[in-house]
Amino acid sequence: MVRLSIQISTSDDVSNFRVKVTRSFYEQSTIDVAKQLLGKFLVRRHPEGKTVGRIVETEAYIGPQDLACHASKGRTARTEVMFGPAGHAYVYFIYGFYNMLNLVTEANDYPSAVLIRAVEPVNGIELMKNRRRIEALRNLSSGPGKLCQAFGIDRSLNGADLCGNLIFVEDRGEPAPKFRATSRIGVDYAGKWKDKPYRFLIRGNEFVSKV
Repeated sequence: MVRLSIQISTSDDVSNFRVKVTRSFYEQSTIDVAKQLLGKFLVRRHPEGKTVGRIVETEAYIGPQDLACHASKGRTARTEVMFGPAGHAYVYFIYGFYNMLNLVTEANDYPSAVLIRAVEPVNGIELMKNRRRIEALRNLSSGPGKLCQAFGIDRSLNGADLCGNLIFVEDRGEPAPKFRATSRIGVDYAGKWKDKPYRFLIRGNEFVSKV
């Protein structure tokens, strides 16, 4: 069951009813959060402007036993945020170039998170194009590194409260989309965990990173 705030989030466009999800949403099981995030909207407020995208692809990473999860290596300075309370951003840097946005889930001291793999651009598209230095809408945020670049998400947001005003998720009343589950991408090192069907994507959506 999706649990939402009764608070209408601050918005530049008040013509639509928009509800910011509360911490209790993130405290659900990681699989449930990963599925329920599909069709909701990622909002990033930045001095350069606001960007919004409909979440179309997610991946779940569940606890220290999941060999694809960073927490499987233990509690470190890098993973500390994952061991904290749900509803915070875990942003890490990879390949010397890309930032990756994860939303921390479940309970304190149980390190789990959902990676936001792709969003469909909705608002702030020109700003996204400028940041990405491309024009093709399809390529603005169809991957975890791309969307962080398009949304101005970097390590300065590591630990940011998802119930705050810098970065958060809104429910805009859309019906739950049809989705499918696949194995995760880029975790071949994780043994049997690489085949877990923990990647979720909206069926038929052109903005997913990989069909």
